[in-house]
Amino acid sequence: MKRLTDKVVIITGGAQGMGKLHAERALSEGAKVVITDINESVGQVTAQSLGEDVLFIQHDVSKESDWQHVVDTVMSRFERIDVLINNAGITYHKSIDDVSLEDYMKIVNINQVSVFLGIKVVSPIMKQQEIGSIINISSMNGLVGGAIGYTDTKFAVRGMTKAAARELSPYNIRVNSVHPGVIQTPMLEEDSVKEAVNAFKKTIPMRRIAQPEEVSNLVCFLASDEASYSTGSEFVIDGGMTAL
Repeated sequence: MKRLTDKVVIITGGAQGMGKLHAERALSEGAKVVITDINESVGQVTAQSLGEDVLFIQHDVSKESDWQHVVDTVMSRFERIDVLINNAGITYHKSIDDVSLEDYMKIVNINQVSVFLGIKVVSPIMKQQEIGSIINISSMNGLVGGAIGYTDTKFAVRGMTKAAARELSPYNIRVNSVHPGVIQTPMLEEDSVKEAVNAFKKTIPMRRIAQPEEVSNLVCFLASDEASYSTGSEFVIDGGMTAL
């Protein structure tokens, strides 16, 4: 039997990037997958490309009403929710001087408030089922410093994960955070950044950048029953960067 056979998995920010890869991996392990994203056109194309076991729902993760719509739709279609992957997120490459309050609140709402709302809306369903796994995608910058706004919210996700894990553990609901470092993406292959990327690799203890599937492998493990005694923990996948 595959690791996620018949599990219903919700992935926010699932239309592209790592969210899409998490969806592909969950499907390969037998899951029914719901991808949500603010970008409706890309989300619909992605869902169609992934096949009949995928449902797309347009979703502003910062809005409680949108979250409730997602849960109501999923329950109507599948009658359960086994896994929530809070993957949606944004970042800014700006200094403190250049970040406006509007910028700051946008990243807080998308990276932090969305995780709170996801846990709040999905956990009652999981309580009734007496089982569930919530996976919050943080970052190595949820452990060490980085860009203002991004770092703040990723630290918050780490703390929220621990608080939720303690509260939800009696209901057999596991809550964990994943902390990736730099992941190999097409952007890192561009000529304009290749030299900088090669120099950065030398600062990573493992001397390489993570492959996307390595992160999805970890997320799949946490979604599966193989991780049945893991909760409230940080799962770091950064090649040893935060061990320095």
